[in-house]
Amino acid sequence: MNPEPPTRTRFVVLAALCLLSGILYLDRICISAALGSIQTDLNLSNTQASYVLMAFTLAYGLFEVPTGRWGDRFGARRVLTRISLWWSVFTALTGACMGLWSLVAVRFLFGAGEAGAFPNVARVLSRWFPDSERGRVQGVLLAASQVGGALAPFLAAVLIQGIGWRWTFVAFGCVGVVWAAGFWSWFRDDPATHPAVNAAEVEQIGQRATASATHTAIPWAAALRNPSLRMLSLLMACMSFNSYIYFSWYPKYLGAARGIAPTEAGLMASMVLAFAAAGTFTGGFVLDRVVVGGSVSRRRWHGGTAMFSAAAMLGGALFTQNPWLAALFTALSCFAAQLAQTQWWSCAIAISGRHVGALFGLMNSVGVFGAMSSQFLVGALADWLGARGHSGRMQWDPMFYVDVGVLVVAGCLWSSFRLVTVEPPEAEPSDLRPGPTK
Repeated sequence: MNPEPPTRTRFVVLAALCLLSGILYLDRICISAALGSIQTDLNLSNTQASYVLMAFTLAYGLFEVPTGRWGDRFGARRVLTRISLWWSVFTALTGACMGLWSLVAVRFLFGAGEAGAFPNVARVLSRWFPDSERGRVQGVLLAASQVGGALAPFLAAVLIQGIGWRWTFVAFGCVGVVWAAGFWSWFRDDPATHPAVNAAEVEQIGQRATASATHTAIPWAAALRNPSLRMLSLLMACMSFNSYIYFSWYPKYLGAARGIAPTEAGLMASMVLAFAAAGTFTGGFVLDRVVVGGSVSRRRWHGGTAMFSAAAMLGGALFTQNPWLAALFTALSCFAAQLAQTQWWSCAIAISGRHVGALFGLMNSVGVFGAMSSQFLVGALADWLGARGHSGRMQWDPMFYVDVGVLVVAGCLWSSFRLVTVEPPEAEPSDLRPGPTK
């Protein structure tokens, strides 16, 4: 009698997580297309608009670690359901805001609700997928989030033309509620307890699937001394600085600096983020086939090459007059930068061991400083230059020169990366241990 073939339920889990990450970025980035309309209706300056954008990012960073820790204690099923419901409500309430401070408050609460989503997703991946599939799975997942982000500018621009920016936020908020209901009813934290998973798939997933979920104290002192954790935190700050320019300001830049109409600007921004999605997807396959299992020098080469290439392509965009050609160079820059995103996830999970929710959240939350820096500097610098008589590209391009420098710094950081676990290998399940450092 032939043994029963393994089920493939883990890939249904992946599909559910891809939907979650796509909706998350759809709700997070749609404000970039609505920003011009919001500023006009509520009479906000560029600097005030930056406060609105930063409110989300600040709350996201403050609540990232505790919400990741909740996932370690109570399981990702409960926490991800709560996260999706919370952020959906406050996405919809964005459309009810009548002034600067109500908008800042709602976006802060939106960020607090969305915090912890990716640390808990990382927890699910660490328990539902073996190491041999990790890079591709992370690439698909992060690409899905970027697809949601890519759809957001153009879809939001079209909806705003039809129903206005207020009802656009309501429409986007409804999507997450539907996802939360389906996820809660179907998902289980432990693959072995899911009715659609057979013993063969549990065995294929391996020790990670049945690893003890015992709540243990986080070794904070060892974590803060860990060179890999510090390096990954700095890298996330640099990568977030770059990403949030496109998440927050790019459609506004295209209109104000290059004279592009709103719908066409939304289409250009969607193209840029679509290339970013392709970069994360490609990066996952490169990670599995070239990087994981090899020497740490491969990680250095992969990350450094990606970031230096991103800086070069963005420099090309700045020296290009044709708007669509400049957008294409920008898209290639985002593609290159996102090639390293899946490697960041792989390294963060590998060094965190049993505390992936909290420590992943800690490293991810440091990215908030980079994200807030770019969100503030774009608006403040544009207002400062505008007050001195500059307009168009002279007013808006300087921020991208700063971004080129940040990408070069990220390339240097990746080029000197070391992979060191927070806990000694004997304290971790065997399949969490990285390969030898070379």
